[in-house]
Amino acid sequence: MKRICVFCGSNAGHDARYRAEAEALGRLLASRGIELVYGGGNVGLMGALADACLAADGTVIGVIPEALLGKEVAGRHVDHRALTRLEVVDSMHTRKARMAELADGFIALPGGFGTFEEFCEILTWGQLGFHVKPMGLLNVAGFYDPLLALFNHAVREGFLRPQNRAMALTDTDSGRLLDAMAAYRPEPVSKWLKEERQL
Repeated sequence: MKRICVFCGSNAGHDARYRAEAEALGRLLASRGIELVYGGGNVGLMGALADACLAADGTVIGVIPEALLGKEVAGRHVDHRALTRLEVVDSMHTRKARMAELADGFIALPGGFGTFEEFCEILTWGQLGFHVKPMGLLNVAGFYDPLLALFNHAVREGFLRPQNRAMALTDTDSGRLLDAMAAYRPEPVSKWLKEERQL
C-alpha cells in the first residue's frame, strides 16, 4: 500500500485519546513510507493527523471542496508548512471519488456523520465489487463498538453476509490494523442473500 485515505472528524472530540491516536497514525504512516490522503483541513482530528505526518517528514495529500476552504481552513499546517499537495474540488461527491481514486486503502478514525458516511460508502463500494481495497476502523477507546454491533446485528437479521461484514477490518492498534490491511484479500461473494419464498 503506497497511499492510505483516512476519514476522521473535523472536531477533536472530548477524549484526548482520539487526538493522540490520530497523531500516532500520522507518524506511523510517515515511518512506513505510506502517503496520507485525507480531507484537507487543519482542524480537529484531521489537522492533528496531517500535522503529525508532516512533522515526521511524511507525504500528505489533501482533497477539499471549495465551499469548505474557509471552514476547515485548508492549506498551512505544522510550523506553517504547506501540505505536500492540496487539491480543491467542486463538491463533496468529487472529493470522495478523488480520495478513493488516490488511495490503496482506507482507515476511519473517530468522527461524526461525515466520517461514518464516507467509511460506509467506501465499504458499500467494496461490497458491490467496485474496488478490492482494504478498509479498516481504528477503534480508539471503543469508539466504534456501537457501529460494529450494528454491523453484527445486520448479519444476524439477514441484511449482510458474514463475508461482507468481514470486509470491515478493525483493531485498536494502528500498526496491527495496517498489517491486517496489507494482508487483506476479499472473499468474492455476492452482496445479495438468497431470497426465501414463503409457500
